[in-house]
Amino acid sequence: MRSLGGRSRRILAIVGAVALLSLGFAVLHAQSAGTPNTGSQASGQSAPQQDQNIPDAPSTVQPAKPLPTPPPSTQASPDNAPTEQPQAPQAPTQELPGQEPPTSENASPASQGTNQKPPVNVRTVPQGGATKEQESGQQEDYFHLIVRTNQVMVPVTVTDEDGRLVSGLTSNDFGILENGKKQKLNYFTSSAFAVSAAVVIDLGMKDVDLQKVNHTFPALEGAFSQFDELSVFTYSNTVGQQTGWGAVGPALSAKLDELENVRGEDNGPPVTSGPIAAGGPVINGVPVDRGNPRPMTATQPARVMNDAILKAALELSRRNPERRKIIFVISDGREYRSDASYRDVLRVLLSNNIIVYAVGVGMPGVPGYGKLSKLHLPRFGYTDILPKYVNATGGQVWNELTRNGIEDAYSAALGYARDQYTLGYATHVAPSSEYRSVEVLVSRPSCRSSIRPCVNVYARDGYYAAPPR
Repeated sequence: MRSLGGRSRRILAIVGAVALLSLGFAVLHAQSAGTPNTGSQASGQSAPQQDQNIPDAPSTVQPAKPLPTPPPSTQASPDNAPTEQPQAPQAPTQELPGQEPPTSENASPASQGTNQKPPVNVRTVPQGGATKEQESGQQEDYFHLIVRTNQVMVPVTVTDEDGRLVSGLTSNDFGILENGKKQKLNYFTSSAFAVSAAVVIDLGMKDVDLQKVNHTFPALEGAFSQFDELSVFTYSNTVGQQTGWGAVGPALSAKLDELENVRGEDNGPPVTSGPIAAGGPVINGVPVDRGNPRPMTATQPARVMNDAILKAALELSRRNPERRKIIFVISDGREYRSDASYRDVLRVLLSNNIIVYAVGVGMPGVPGYGKLSKLHLPRFGYTDILPKYVNATGGQVWNELTRNGIEDAYSAALGYARDQYTLGYATHVAPSSEYRSVEVLVSRPSCRSSIRPCVNVYARDGYYAAPPR
């Protein structure tokens, strides 16, 4: 046999080196894939086919075969969860108050694909707050927080002998008594308050008086500022709320324009006898015409002023407590056949810190009418209840006969209601539903003790505390 030349030997050496490198690359790839390399494989003995997962080396002729598919896992993967690659664990998120922790039902797919457990919603019970039922596993509220306040707020109006507001007073100029005992002030302000006003108009007045009021509605709108809110109520034998709560605007103007066409009672006295009476002429109380019924005695129509003030007070009790709450009544003051009594209505007013202002129209403006109003005639009702509401709540009343006087009363009443001193103190009496008298003292001389100079103090006579719950 001819010996191979030097060139052939070099080619064989290169081929052998390439074969060794290919074999080494295959062994390293099998080790990285987790396939054990036994001694028999290293010595050239081939292992069984089912135990060898080493892929073939890359070839320039045939493409590489795909890796073998791993056996299916015995654990069921959740729907839509990625199974090819494990997701990195997510950073724990801070649980917000009232937010439910993620559970197996509402957890995200990423969190379900990991071995992390869902966070547990742990609520800490204050020491001594848990009850026996809660310790046994029943879920209910841990505790109820009840806050009671004993703060009393008293609006005060101070005027001079000419009825003008007195400004510039400080907390040192005021003193306050509750049930005769002096109280320490913990709140004082002279700042103006926005007003929530219920305007109550009596439609049962005489027509001549009602027409005077109807022509003053533009001045009534002008007395309110853009920060005030009001609602219009009317009454005669029934009570109605004509407008909702809101500032002065087109809706209020349109409703007041409708009220301008409302007519009051006839000015003449009722006819109960004579040829023009309802039952015809009578002789000795017997009708001449036997076919006509016996004439009935005229009865006064109902004037439910108490019911109207009560409805307005209940509506005001739902308004913002930071506003000054007033009821502005425009009436001749007659009350007849209301379902609500004076005491019941006054209790609601004093419990909600509502002030009543009034404009007396018609007969109240006549000099000396105040003494006559104390006389109560049968079937004619009462005419002195409206001033009682005003005095008990710390308001004022203006009795006017003319249209200009009524318009001036509007601006004066709103100015008094808005620019008041407000005193506050903490009462030490236990909560109850009993009436407590309040008296406001001013260091300046009052009109009762001296002639000049003097001041008039207008504040509520007392209040009803909220009953314990």
